[in-house]
Amino acid sequence: MSASLYSFNSFLLSSSSSSSSSRFAPLRLSRIRFPATASPPRIHLSSRAFSAVTMADLSDAGMDAVQRRLMFEDECILVDENDRVVGHDTKYNCHLMEKIEAENLLHRAFSVFLFNSKFELLLQQRSKTKVTFPLVWTNTCCSHPLYRESELIEENVLGVRNAAQRKLLDELGIVAEDVPVNQFTALGRMLYKAPSDGKWGEHELDYLLFIVRDVKVAPNPDEVADIKYVSREELKELVKKADAGDEAVKLSPWFRLVVDNFLMKWWDHVEKGTLLEAADMKTIHKL
Repeated sequence: MSASLYSFNSFLLSSSSSSSSSRFAPLRLSRIRFPATASPPRIHLSSRAFSAVTMADLSDAGMDAVQRRLMFEDECILVDENDRVVGHDTKYNCHLMEKIEAENLLHRAFSVFLFNSKFELLLQQRSKTKVTFPLVWTNTCCSHPLYRESELIEENVLGVRNAAQRKLLDELGIVAEDVPVNQFTALGRMLYKAPSDGKWGEHELDYLLFIVRDVKVAPNPDEVADIKYVSREELKELVKKADAGDEAVKLSPWFRLVVDNFLMKWWDHVEKGTLLEAADMKTIHKL
């Protein structure tokens, strides 16, 4: 470690519009350390409280209290198109299409594909309160490694694996013992951009992690609306329904990219137990 900085890490707003005591929680400063190899971070939060304009934006976004907190408390890892760390920024800024287009903000992400011992893939339907792509069906877990020491570790993709383990617990209640970090197989990376609506979207360098484990699942309703295990044939049927315009079967753009470009051939390796043969972590697929 060669440097440290202070970062705002708690802007909590009461979710009850009827409460007369709605206010920002007291500000806390915490010390964040980052590796000597990291470039100077971008910092966009510099005041004690957000302006009235920013608060109006939050209200217009329709975020609930949980999503508001995560949008400003979580710091995504900014990277260039070669996956080199160039700084960090709030989840809020990283998902504003205006920021993405104006500053070419690209952040690191991961997508977990968890199969059970019958080689069925666990899917989740994103909660209706999610800021980007609410109520769409997607792979088991999709999120971001955060700008913290444990999730910046590059060796053996350990930082991303640590983040995946953390989010499987947060979103699906899957305990760490059921998904050891050394059981994730990183098969590849893809870079994509996808608008969600007029305001929000994704621009991610996405690590694709596969794992075969039988797990107990207890979905967090703030993150997940529904779950289901699907066979290969059942997934093909879901894709057909999505293509036919079935409103109940919308698929996330990143999941669809994986389905169309990689998933079926990788599923063969899942069943054969030869996932390592399919891994290619040198290529960044620009899709």
